[in-house]
Amino acid sequence: MLYQLYETQRALLSPFAEFASASAKLYSHPMSPFANAPGSQRMAAGFDLLHRLTKEYEKPAFEITSVKVGGVDVAVQEQTVEARPFCRLLRFKRYTDNAQLLERMRAQPAVLVVAPLSGHHSTLLRDTVRTLLQDHKVYITDWVDARMVPLSDGAFHLDDYVAYVQDFIRQIGPEVNVISVCQPTVPVLAAISLLASNGEATPRTMTMMGGPIDARKSPTAVNNLAMNRSHEWFESNVIYRVPQNFPGVGRRVYPGFMQHTGFVAMNPDRHVNSHWDYFLDLIRGDDDSVDAHRKFYDEYNAVLDMPAEYYLDTIKTVFQDFALVYGTWKVRGQAVRPQDITKTALLTVEGELDDISGAGQTEAAQGLCSGIDEASKRHYIVQGAGHYGIFSGRRWREMAYPEIRSFILKHQG
Repeated sequence: MLYQLYETQRALLSPFAEFASASAKLYSHPMSPFANAPGSQRMAAGFDLLHRLTKEYEKPAFEITSVKVGGVDVAVQEQTVEARPFCRLLRFKRYTDNAQLLERMRAQPAVLVVAPLSGHHSTLLRDTVRTLLQDHKVYITDWVDARMVPLSDGAFHLDDYVAYVQDFIRQIGPEVNVISVCQPTVPVLAAISLLASNGEATPRTMTMMGGPIDARKSPTAVNNLAMNRSHEWFESNVIYRVPQNFPGVGRRVYPGFMQHTGFVAMNPDRHVNSHWDYFLDLIRGDDDSVDAHRKFYDEYNAVLDMPAEYYLDTIKTVFQDFALVYGTWKVRGQAVRPQDITKTALLTVEGELDDISGAGQTEAAQGLCSGIDEASKRHYIVQGAGHYGIFSGRRWREMAYPEIRSFILKHQG
């Protein structure tokens, strides 16, 4: 019922959002007679803020059409390599007429970025992809909003996530370097472990960034919620069925709007202050700050539904049973053994101020992967970085990325 109520509220607010947008333009457009009226800037700013607080946020586009490689601009085209019910494997193909540069790009390492399936769309890693494209051939997992997947396509469990990652690695080839950000560190480590246990080729390197490999270490508010509530509580309180008007009607999901509420509740004061600053920036005409706010919240407010089976599996396996670190996790009947990985180099990256995955949670992979030679392991802490700072923004570009680039290059053979 809650999901239906939310959709009803959204439908009722839609006309108000459009009215607010039109009113903001009425008081700000230079050709409007109201633009020069007393207090017009405040009126325009207020209506603009009201519009952004009530509008619906759709999945943003990556909008990566070019990138500099060796100081030269090259064209970038987004391609769908494979489409599955719950995920698309995308490649950002680079093009140039410069024969010498083309040969250089062909020789660069391939990278598979496994994006989180934890509320936001893969476009949250736009900055990650754009930066990696300078020196790599880049693929990324683009997870599908579960409410858009018909019931006829079946369920999606954590085991299916692991299988998807394995298949994508096989498709790209053993020369690939895998980067997992946040939530997927656990299923990615499982996927590579199973490949190794079965004698299959494993990636050149795996980079684990800010993920809950061992959620017992330095537990955060996110960890505490998952650990202090029962599995039955989650199933009863956060799982709902997709309502009418969506392809996935009837599918059990953890709705995106509930996840978004949780994100905001973690730092409510920060978001209130951010919107107040946005209102003031509109009045002052600070276009750079206004654009930065819009870009951030266009991404932050765009959320997706997660399949209920996958979400509940993750809560139990990762945050309640700690099955990976205890060695009790089985994927489709086969034990997950990180110690079987011997030919894949390991880099773990953590943010000094990460309030999502606490200190030591990602580093725990170093001890689990005991079969990897110590010379092929590295742990790096991004000083001054929070959770998002390790894969987006200045600290990502200037601190984390050079470490990852160097690590990948070192282990290309």
